[in-house]
Amino acid sequence: MTTVSPPRRRKPLVEVAGLTKIFPARGGLLAPRGGGVRAVSGVSFALGAGEVVGLVGESGSGKTTIGRCILRLVEPTTGDVLFDGINVNGLSRLELRRFRRRMQIVFQDPYASLNPRMTVGSALAEILAVHDIVPRAGRRARVAGLLERVGLPADAAEHYPHEFSGGQRQRVGIARALAVEPEFIVADEAVSALDVSIQAQILNLVMDLQEELSLTVLFIAHDLAAVEQICDRVVVLYLGRVMEIAPTAGLYDAPAHPYTEALLSAAPVPDPDVRRRRIVLTGEIPSPTDPPSGCVFRTRCPYAVGECAIAVPPLREIAPGRFKACIRDDILLGDRSAPADGSATSTAIDKAAV
Repeated sequence: MTTVSPPRRRKPLVEVAGLTKIFPARGGLLAPRGGGVRAVSGVSFALGAGEVVGLVGESGSGKTTIGRCILRLVEPTTGDVLFDGINVNGLSRLELRRFRRRMQIVFQDPYASLNPRMTVGSALAEILAVHDIVPRAGRRARVAGLLERVGLPADAAEHYPHEFSGGQRQRVGIARALAVEPEFIVADEAVSALDVSIQAQILNLVMDLQEELSLTVLFIAHDLAAVEQICDRVVVLYLGRVMEIAPTAGLYDAPAHPYTEALLSAAPVPDPDVRRRRIVLTGEIPSPTDPPSGCVFRTRCPYAVGECAIAVPPLREIAPGRFKACIRDDILLGDRSAPADGSATSTAIDKAAV
């Protein structure tokens, strides 16, 4: 199984090949026959060292499951995850524990990911002790340095999680991830629960840290504006499958897949004089317990033809560094902007669900 390589100038650090995750279906009268919930289906992509890659899609598209499978917080059903050439799925429990120093996660809910009975300083010091990173005598200074790095005062170490704001708690979560000096971080909806002004602060912090420490980041998000700001490339998911992979600028300027075009049409535009042409997607997202045959997007795609129901379209390179999973090469996804005069087409997509 091959992966979609990062740009040639970057050495691959994380490679995902044919990743599939099927969760067992719960019993009961409404449980599907045979099989379960197919959260991820044959996903392949790669991240180059020092690259920030966005993972986007509607709720239920499999974004979080992929991130957790990469870290082996969730065991994949099939497929491989290579980290610096090492198959993560083949590591023993002891080997994985040692390996965790190299890859960490920042969760969506910083409060739920922190122990409410431990001060921030104790929580950070515990990580340093577990991984034997700093001798006991040097841990207090190391904790103070971590807090300073994420924009918090040293005396924050003496406080409990409930004493901080949401943005401050997320800074603590980032400090905890940085404590073990990782090479790779999964940021799982790390700013989605924050106010807009606080989101900007955290995004700027992540960008500064990524540049300073040469981190490789998988940025999982539904906020397309945040993805555009922070990511080098974008992987677009729908119902557990990759629809498109492209450099950020190219994807936002000229999407190649109809689903990407629909997602972007629902995102707000900062220029009040421009409105994006809105794309209407009819119908509901199919159930992952019974996905459509062929292309999983065909039941909502305005360009679908009979052939789309026959075979799953492969993810293929359509231009250097650009990939899409669609059999239609004869469609032209037109200009997505429209004058702010009310002439733009309406949409059925809720941008909050993107």
